[in-house]
Amino acid sequence: MHILVCVKQVPDTKIIKIDPKTNTLDRRGVPAILNPYDTHAVEEAVRLRARYGGKVSILSMGPPQAVAALKKCVEIGADEGYLISDRAFAGADTLATSYALSRAINRIMKEEPIDLVICGKMAIDGDTGQVGPGIARRMNIPPLTGVKKVEEVDEANQKIIVHRKLEDGYEVLTSPLPCLLTVEKEINEVPYSPLPNMIRAARYQPTVWTVNDLEDVDRSQLGLKGSPTIVGKMFSPPKPEGGKRLTGTAEQQVSQLVEVLLKEKRELLVQGGK
Repeated sequence: MHILVCVKQVPDTKIIKIDPKTNTLDRRGVPAILNPYDTHAVEEAVRLRARYGGKVSILSMGPPQAVAALKKCVEIGADEGYLISDRAFAGADTLATSYALSRAINRIMKEEPIDLVICGKMAIDGDTGQVGPGIARRMNIPPLTGVKKVEEVDEANQKIIVHRKLEDGYEVLTSPLPCLLTVEKEINEVPYSPLPNMIRAARYQPTVWTVNDLEDVDRSQLGLKGSPTIVGKMFSPPKPEGGKRLTGTAEQQVSQLVEVLLKEKRELLVQGGK
């Protein structure tokens, strides 16, 4: 079974700030990391390979320094890595990104068929969750989003059974292969990498393609030209107000808590009646 995982190198959003003059992300001095959701996607692919055999390939789009993200994937246990890097891809939104990645996937599939594509639920620098389904649409395969567990892969009958996360539980879905999964962080725990993987990752050099290495590419769908999304404004959300401290005896605190809850309930009823 050949599993392809699409990953992204992102700025560490714990450190990043917003430039108040330009209303854009200030990435100066911010370290780049492998998107956390994608880390779990790679780990799940490695676990599936351990259960069913096969190969795990990684695909990413980004600047040359994104090679570091692919090396991290190899450290987790991936077999091969592909990076598409070209100025023609610069400024791509989710629509243009999914198109470029689908063209790269098409080339990989000509060399070796792909049975399953896995993506993280979303990238932490965009939080849209659109690239995975966009790739699936362009590949004309089923997208299964919010996957929290892969129950079984039936290669003989070419189907997969997964648990998809819902707000109030989960649903069990069966899909034909090939298909695309976007996974939640809770799908697995990512362990520390073994020393042999770390050594291999340090020496590994992924395959790097430019736009000229891809076939049947419509350049009008790449980069800024192929990106209809426009960010009008970006701002930091206000800090939440601190909670109210309850004082007095236990009975007095209970009375205060009931009063707060009743007030919140009345406000919700008023809002619902509008």
